Parts: sequence; structure tokens; C-alpha cells
Amino acid sequence: MTIDNIDNKLKEIEPQFIEGLTRVMQINSVKGEKIPNAPFGTGPKKALVETLKLAEELGFKTKIIKNAVGYAQLGNDDTDYIGVVGHLDVVHEGTDWDYPPFNLTLNNDSFYGRGVLDNKGPIIANLYALYILKELNFPLSRTIRIIFGTDEESGSSDIPMYLSEENPPSYGYTPDCKYPAVYGERGILGLELVTTIHDNSLSSLTHFRGNFDRSAVPDTLSFSINDVFFDVKGKRAPSNAPDIGKNVITLFSKKLVQEQLVTGEFLDYANWLYRSFHDKHDGSGLAIDFSDEESGSLALTPFNLEIIDNKIKLEFSIRYPVTIQKEAIITNLERVLPPDTTLSINREMPSTYFDKTHPMIRRMTEVYEEITGLDGTPVTTTGATYARSMPNIIAFGPSFPGQKGIAHNKNEYMAKNDLMTNLKIYTYLLAQLGE
Repeated sequence: MTIDNIDNKLKEIEPQFIEGLTRVMQINSVKGEKIPNAPFGTGPKKALVETLKLAEELGFKTKIIKNAVGYAQLGNDDTDYIGVVGHLDVVHEGTDWDYPPFNLTLNNDSFYGRGVLDNKGPIIANLYALYILKELNFPLSRTIRIIFGTDEESGSSDIPMYLSEENPPSYGYTPDCKYPAVYGERGILGLELVTTIHDNSLSSLTHFRGNFDRSAVPDTLSFSINDVFFDVKGKRAPSNAPDIGKNVITLFSKKLVQEQLVTGEFLDYANWLYRSFHDKHDGSGLAIDFSDEESGSLALTPFNLEIIDNKIKLEFSIRYPVTIQKEAIITNLERVLPPDTTLSINREMPSTYFDKTHPMIRRMTEVYEEITGLDGTPVTTTGATYARSMPNIIAFGPSFPGQKGIAHNKNEYMAKNDLMTNLKIYTYLLAQLGE
């Protein structure tokens, strides 16, 4: 297989690729209520069925496991195979889009739509990368399987369902993070603090509502103090990139403190919240600003605030360096909590670490550097991908260096050139891994 053969085929199948991707993009695959034969709702299941229909049209063997995960396969070895694991479910579309969220719209050389980056575009690109190899009759000695999940955004409970019937890949990747190859993912803690307010000062808060979601930095909040209404506006960003957002939870505390809108223990709490979290994304306000050479600084994101009778519930996520243990974080946190506060761990995902010298990573580096001309030194991430749930998997692509905060936002996009470059990278890589 020559470079000319691949490049010519890439140009030839581009319209077909875009047409296939559009079919999947047009399905609203936000998680819904569990029903018979659709454990994550009708949308994700519909996207899975349509994707496997597309794969069958391209000539691949397909299978659905427990109505949760499907795959398209080239080759006959069901026990020793290269796996590419992506997902078809998407986060809620939100509001204020300039384009239809559940479609694929090309404007100014960029494609727009919920899931074009996270993760329908990249995983469908891998399907067509494998299709190119099939059409070119490239001699693969290894079976390659493209795996389509439907619950990545809500905790990856689909992967245990897959593994209950199928062997894991011998090795492979998920195209759901960034380039270059990601050999480590930071640990994640989801924490909840419940603080009791004893002096009735919370009664002055007569209205409180925000757009709180674990996956993002919240950006809108309305509240009233003694029936005087206020609105707070922030900037939405992925929860693993709090530094590029503006968090309305901490902006709310700032407003309460600086304008002295409340009194008593409520004001004390607001002071603590403002002092501990506002613009202190590295955890320095809570004495948990750990870092290491492998993965950098800790990242801290408050994502939910609730008022329940005389209690305040604060939820936040922590993404901590790969060499740090959660016990050190919890120990330091417990020393700086407000009075009468209980701490609970609601979510826990240990760090992952993959051998940087593995032959797969070496090939990823070579392909990435050859096609992009960029430095391919492996990296770590604050993100959480299927690599935490599926054995022998690391993240590889689709975002290039400097691209941050696009997924989970309104007007989610992917430059047309980036999408096609991803297709080329994955085609070359699968050819090498399957040799």
C-alpha cells in the first residue's frame, strides 16, 4: 500500500464518509430512560442500530451486545483483535445554538453538530479508515474491531456489559481525547460536601436555580435574596478544563460576599466558598494543589450547588496527578472544611498508566509525526475515557494541540481539515497495527 493509494482513496470516499456521518449525527442520542431492549434510552439505541446498518452496508461483520454496545469487524479472530472503542451517546445539546444540534452542518470549512467531535465524528472516521483498508485489499494479519458504545458520557456502564460476553482487545485505542498518544489519565474524585446552617440565615434565599451538570463548568444561575432577583452569567467549559470557563457557583459566592447580600453563617459559608474555589482551579484554596512531572497540576471544578432546608450541598470534581494518591487529597480537605460539614465520595476513578515503550505507542508517535509534522511525544490527560473501563486501551486523538473546550459546548465543531486529517491518521495507524 503506497501513500498515493491511501491519499487517492481518502479523496474518493470523502463524500461517502460525510454522508454516513450525517446519518448518525441526525440522531438525538442523549441518554434517556431505560426501556426494554434499550438500557440507555431510545436515542443511543437508535444511533447504535443505524451505525451498524451503515457498517453492514460497508461490508463488515457486525454484532450488538446486550443492546448497549456494537461492533464492526474485519477479520475472523474474536479473541485476539485490535480494538478501537468510541461512543455514540452525546451530552445534552443545551441552548443558544447557531446551527441545528442534531445534524451535520458545514459552514466556513467547519462541521457543526452535537457529537461531531465527541465522539461520533472520530469513531465513524475509524469505521471509514477500516473501510479504506478493506477496499484497498490491504493484507491485514490481525483482526480489527471498531466498537461503538452508548453510555460513555454517563459513566461507561456499557463496557462491563460488553466484557460479559466478549474478550477485551489485545490492545487498541479510543479516539475520544487528544493527540499525541495519551499514556496516562489522571485520577478522578467526585466529592459532595453537605454543610448545616444553624442560624436561619439561609431563609433570606427565596429563589435559587442553575444549569448544573457534572460534565461542564456551570454558566447560568438565578437567585433572589428577600425576593430581590439576581442573575449570574459565567462561561461554560468542559469540567476537565475549568481554567477556560467562568464558574457561576464561585461567581455567586463572590457576589454574596462583595455586596454583603447575606448575613450570619450563610455569609461565613459564602466567604469560605469564594476564598477556597474562586479562580483556584489547581486546588490551592483547599491546600490540595498537588502536581507531578508526568501529568501537571490538579484540576478542581465545582459543578453543583443545592439548598435543601437548612443545608447547603456542594458537589465538585477533582482530577489529580497520576502519581498522587486520593488519601492525601482527602486528608488535606478534611482540615479546611466549614463547621458541621460532612464529606462523601460519590465517584472514584483511579489513575491509569500505560507503558510508554509499548510498540503500539511507538507506531502512534511515528504516524502522528509523519502526517502532521508535530511533536508526537506521548502525554497524559485530565479527561476520562473508555481507557479506564476497557482493558489494554489508551486514548489517541481526535483533538490537536491547542484545541480545548469545544466538546460539551453549544456549536460543537470540528474543522473539516481536522476531520479528514483524523481519517488519514487512523487509516495509516490501523494499517500498521493490523500488519
